[in-house]
Amino acid sequence: MLQTIDPAILYFGTPVVLIGTLNEDGSPNLAPMSSAWWLGRRCVLGLGARSKTPQNLIRTGECVLNLPSEDLADMVDRLALTTGSNPVPPHKLEKGYWHEKDKFGISGFTIGNSETVKAPRALECPVQLEAKLENVHSLEEDDEQRRGSLVALEVRITRVHVDDSIQMRGAPNRIDPDKWRPLIMSFQQFYGLGPQLRPSKLATISEEMYRVRGAVTPEMLSNAYSR
Repeated sequence: MLQTIDPAILYFGTPVVLIGTLNEDGSPNLAPMSSAWWLGRRCVLGLGARSKTPQNLIRTGECVLNLPSEDLADMVDRLALTTGSNPVPPHKLEKGYWHEKDKFGISGFTIGNSETVKAPRALECPVQLEAKLENVHSLEEDDEQRRGSLVALEVRITRVHVDDSIQMRGAPNRIDPDKWRPLIMSFQQFYGLGPQLRPSKLATISEEMYRVRGAVTPEMLSNAYSR
């Protein structure tokens, strides 16, 4: 039987994202989150407006979305209750958060240079998406108590890096879903993906049909440089 309930959170299951940004002094920041979704070459990130990462992203206009695989759960968890904000905001302090300047150091992730942005990549992550900020959307503006507490940041993906272990054989611009095992967050718990249930009818549509006309592919860049 269906029951009517009132859950405090609605994290039904989304990929974990480690957002790399730069602090005011140029030092790297790395923050885990899971309220993210993609459409085309855009990604929308749902974040607490008072946190360090959205402040960095809005100030610099760029970031890197590092997607960890399920085997990196322990490293990701070392960042769980840390914040780059100093002093720690009261709402995070009461939840047990503490300030940590060296996010990469305590987690064990390696800092990597990006190509289209200055924000850092986390090299152990099999997927690293460089991105630039396009729009800022305030959430819950109709709620006087919550107004200004949440923000949705729309970013444009400018460069995609993937580990060759998850590339599809014979299709270098595609990721093989049988090889890619993202770390999933569901109601504050870590999960991985199980095996494929069955093919989807959507898979009969070539991925290339979703490519924006005029978009530059790695092969096009390679051919241009080799001339």
